[in-house]
Amino acid sequence: MPWLELILTVRSEQQPRVEEALDELGALSITLQDADAETPDEQAIFEPGVGELPLWPTITLNALFEADTDRRGLNEALGDLLPWLEPDHMQFRDVADEDWERAWMDQFKPMAFGRRLWIYPWNIEPPADEDIVVVRLDPGLAFGSGTHPTTALCLAWLDSLDLKGKTIVDFGCGSGILAIAALKLGAASAVGVDNDPQALTASADNAERNEVADRLALFLPEDFMLEAAPAPAAPAHQSASTADVFIANILAGPLGELAPTFAAAAKPGAPFAISGILHGQEEELLQRYATWFDDLRVDTQEDWVRISGRRAHDR
Repeated sequence: MPWLELILTVRSEQQPRVEEALDELGALSITLQDADAETPDEQAIFEPGVGELPLWPTITLNALFEADTDRRGLNEALGDLLPWLEPDHMQFRDVADEDWERAWMDQFKPMAFGRRLWIYPWNIEPPADEDIVVVRLDPGLAFGSGTHPTTALCLAWLDSLDLKGKTIVDFGCGSGILAIAALKLGAASAVGVDNDPQALTASADNAERNEVADRLALFLPEDFMLEAAPAPAAPAHQSASTADVFIANILAGPLGELAPTFAAAAKPGAPFAISGILHGQEEELLQRYATWFDDLRVDTQEDWVRISGRRAHDR
C-alpha cells in the first residue's frame, strides 16, 4: 500500500516536541537525518557510545502516515501543536509501497573473502562444495553484511587463521557476521558484544539460521566488561574469561578507549584485529596498542584500515 510522507526541518532542540506531536497525530514511523546531508556542512555521526543519542544541529524528520490521511487537517493540527513551525519547513509527498527486504536481497550478491569464506544472502543457494565455507546472512537492522571495507578486512583476516577449536570474541558484532564466520571456519565458541540490543537480536537470528546459535554467547558491553574483568587471583594481564582470538570492528575513538579491556579479554599470544579505522587514524592506535600487543601490522582497503597483531606474553 502507498503512504503519505510528511517532511519537516527543525532544530535539534525542537526535535523531541516535534516527534511527540507527530506521534500524537498518528505517525506510523519517524526517521531522522542530517538536514545538511550532501552539503559542505554535513556532519557524520557514527556509532554512539552507550546511552548517547547525538543529533545534528538541523534535522529533517520524515514521518509516514496512512495514504488517505487528510493533509489539510494534519497541517492545521500541527499548527495548533507547534505554532512556531514555519510552513515553508513542511512538505508532503506520496510514497509508493516497496518490498524493502526483497529490494535488499536483489542488491546483495554472494561475496568471497580470503581463500574459502563466502557470504550468501538467503535468496541464493550456494553450491555443494566442500572446499568453501558459507555464511548465510540477513543483516536485519544491524550493521554488517560484508559489503563495507572494514567488515571485508576482518572477514579476510579470519579466513587466514587456523580457528579450529578456538574461542573468539567479536566486539561490536552488529549482524554477528564475524563471530558466525569464525564459528563456520572452525572456532569452538564465540562471544558477540554490541551496545545495540537490535544488533544482538540480529546476531542471534543469524546464528540460528547458520546452525551455530548454541556456540554463540551475546552480551551488552557492560555485561561483557564484567565477564572480562581480571579475576582477583589472576595477574593484571589475564582475565576471568579470555579469548584465543579477539576482533573488534567499531570506530577509532572507542578502539582507543577500550584497548585495556581488549587486552584483558585476550589470552597471551592470541591473534587480534581491530578495524573501523579511517586512513590517518592508525598511528595513534598503533602507539596505544603497542602497550599490550606485539607484531602490529596495518592493512588497508579503500580509505579504511585494519590493525592486527598478537597479545603480548609479558605485559
